[in-house]
Amino acid sequence: MDLDKKIATRQSYGEELAKLGEENEKIVVLDADLSTATKTEIFAKEFPDRFINVGIAEQNLMGISAGLSTFGKIPYASTFAIFAAGRAYEQIRNSIAYPKLNVKIVATHAGITVGEDGATHQMIEDIGLMRGLPNMTVMCTSDDIQTKWAVREISKIDGPVYLRLSRMATPIIYDVDTKFEIGKGVQIGEGTDASIIATGVTVSEALIAKKILKENGLDVRVIDIHTIKPIDKELIVKSAKETKRIITVEDHNIIGGLGTAVCDVLSEEYPTKVEKMGVPDCFGRSGKADELLRYYKIDSAAIVNKLMN
Repeated sequence: MDLDKKIATRQSYGEELAKLGEENEKIVVLDADLSTATKTEIFAKEFPDRFINVGIAEQNLMGISAGLSTFGKIPYASTFAIFAAGRAYEQIRNSIAYPKLNVKIVATHAGITVGEDGATHQMIEDIGLMRGLPNMTVMCTSDDIQTKWAVREISKIDGPVYLRLSRMATPIIYDVDTKFEIGKGVQIGEGTDASIIATGVTVSEALIAKKILKENGLDVRVIDIHTIKPIDKELIVKSAKETKRIITVEDHNIIGGLGTAVCDVLSEEYPTKVEKMGVPDCFGRSGKADELLRYYKIDSAAIVNKLMN
């Protein structure tokens, strides 16, 4: 992991989307007047004829995307997570997920790490909302390399996808030649004292904690769950069997998100106690991203404290 080089996954999205657009003329991109922030502006500059700014009309964003998909296009519909999963939920449910249309919803600025925008813009319920929809693939990537892979890979899926991205810059975790697979998590390390199961921005925090814990005599493994639905049941059960504790860490409400998904698996496959770390069923508050990670106890220091006690 390169702690000195940090890139926001929204930036990775914009860069890879432009490359994908050059290779595949079916790719069209839609945004709700936030292309500078979501980084879809990179695609727009290269392919203005395949970019649509629908304005501040997120429900229309999803409806137009649904329509375009029926003509063989592969729409990437982008806005902030609070507007994508929140304001346009009914359109996603009835116009995209229900008919299983080939729309890629890429939501940036997810979680409390949106920061100073505060509680109204900190979407901490979106994983729960999206994973509850039949036909929907739900992903949350952790670094630049993994995000670029996901942006490209979801274009090959015939069906709706929700890809969750962050505003804050995160360290580079993976090498460019790392192989990923939708529906398969990534195990980092072989430690047996605990499994730290994380997603998105908390994966790098888990890896920092792993290093500190090693120095204090605890050998843990980190499980990066980049695909929350379909989730990697086999890897979760394997980790439960091979380690003494299971901790989940997410920039999301502890209800409905990664922790809940892991509990769903283990309750049926291998009953195990799961300790969930995340936003404790409350709304966020304004502050810098790193301050909020500390405040809600989902940073590396909190993970270390949890496992040392």
